[in-house]
Amino acid sequence: MLAIIQAAGWPIWPLLIASIVATALIIERLMYLRRTRILPRQLFDEVVGVYRGGSITPDVIQKLEQSSPLGVVLSAALRNADAPRDVMKEAIEEAGSGVAHTLERFLTTLGTIASLAPLMGLFGTVVGMIEIFGSQTGAGTNPAQLAHGISVALYNTGFGLAIAMPTLVFYRHFRALVDSFVIEMEQQAVKFVDVVHFSRKN
Repeated sequence: MLAIIQAAGWPIWPLLIASIVATALIIERLMYLRRTRILPRQLFDEVVGVYRGGSITPDVIQKLEQSSPLGVVLSAALRNADAPRDVMKEAIEEAGSGVAHTLERFLTTLGTIASLAPLMGLFGTVVGMIEIFGSQTGAGTNPAQLAHGISVALYNTGFGLAIAMPTLVFYRHFRALVDSFVIEMEQQAVKFVDVVHFSRKN
């Protein structure tokens, strides 16, 4: 591996840094964006039970808010349980926007690396081509410099693509996952609003 890095020349170092950052972000997002962590299965039923039991206290709301991203959205609804329907929905939308922003954390960086890695590889290719043309002298071609230029050009192109492809796949996967989580949270929150207003009518 060290021999490959040496053959690829100095343009490989930004690519290696980008690959380390991308790997760390992918692992972090895989650990964070788990369905059981974002949308606990029994949480909606527990919140409905708390509301129907009339045991809404600041401590209960705070504990719910700290439990999960879904808890943040449902706690906004629970905090405004006595408010009109429009006010409840507005509070839910505001909480949902904040949660969506949290879920999307680091995704912009991941998308930037996916877009930038091929360009960084292309930059290394250009550096390699410059070295290839620089190997042409009046006395002929310098074989060592020519070989090094070819190595720089090819290795950097390969590394750039190797970094970009999995990073782009994970970026798209995380984007779709976040969108599905946000939609499901909104659906559960609207369902809770319906429960609250149905109880009021009765």
